Amino acid sequence: MALGATSKDDTPQRPVKAAAAVPQEPESELPPLPKLRPKVVEPVAGDTGASVTTDPGLEEVGPKPTRAASGARPRRAVGHTDITKATALANGVALPPLEAPEEVKQIIEAGNIIARSPYVWGGGHGKWLDTGYDCSGSVSFALAAAGLLSGPLASGPLMSWGEPGRGKWVTIYANQGHVFMEVAGIRFDTSGQRVTGSRWQNVLRSTSGFVARHPEGL
Repeated sequence: MALGATSKDDTPQRPVKAAAAVPQEPESELPPLPKLRPKVVEPVAGDTGASVTTDPGLEEVGPKPTRAASGARPRRAVGHTDITKATALANGVALPPLEAPEEVKQIIEAGNIIARSPYVWGGGHGKWLDTGYDCSGSVSFALAAAGLLSGPLASGPLMSWGEPGRGKWVTIYANQGHVFMEVAGIRFDTSGQRVTGSRWQNVLRSTSGFVARHPEGL
């Protein structure tokens, strides 16, 4: 056999190309779902404030119904909603009426600021922002916030302040020993409270023995 001869088994083999790897797209990661937190519902003007609820989110499904839902919706009484009357809440603050002069809303909002401050004799007479307020100091604070007073007055001077008689929106009742006021149908008073410093009340009181005064135009 000639030296240059080669067998079939000795035929040089071509290298086999490896199959091209198919690129794989990276798995997309979704952002985590936000964790829901209950949010306190802020009261708005005109709300009755009968119940303050929080948003339970999606973690609470609520109580199981005990009876079938009714297809009829309760009818709202027409003409019974007084949008000119404020509402005092159980926590001592008040909601201003939907329709009221700006000064009336400012009086109510100022009263809310100090509504749960403790009663302090002479409080509010040395400085507007005080650690507590007495009857005339709290009334003066609310009136001054609406631009109706330039300085605090005691109950005696308030007997001759403003215009005589009841006002349409605001009435101050004063005598030598005490003063309170009615604003948009609710009472701002340091007496008759079970909770210290809670001054807005829906229940009115006797005005016997008091002089009625009101801001001009209100």
